Amino acid sequence: MEEKFITEWEARREKAARLGVRMRPVAAEEAMRAAHRCLSGHRESDGFQILADKHHLELSLEALAVEKPFTELFNDEEANNALSRLLAAGYRF
Repeated sequence: MEEKFITEWEARREKAARLGVRMRPVAAEEAMRAAHRCLSGHRESDGFQILADKHHLELSLEALAVEKPFTELFNDEEANNALSRLLAAGYRF
């Protein structure tokens, strides 16, 4: 499941780049560690606010983390942080 998550996260970063949203590249071997670090912290993921402004939060790490079947990859705190950020930004599921 981690490989699918990493592949999808990369695809979303590429789509965001086509919209002019610059996100830091993440090496595949570091992707899960980076995702956990971001979602357990207090800062939004790279590009989150710009994606929100462009109405494309579906491309964010937070949106990916709360999608089935990827929720099993994150603990409750990480999932709650992702969900809270999305709801605060007005994301509609």
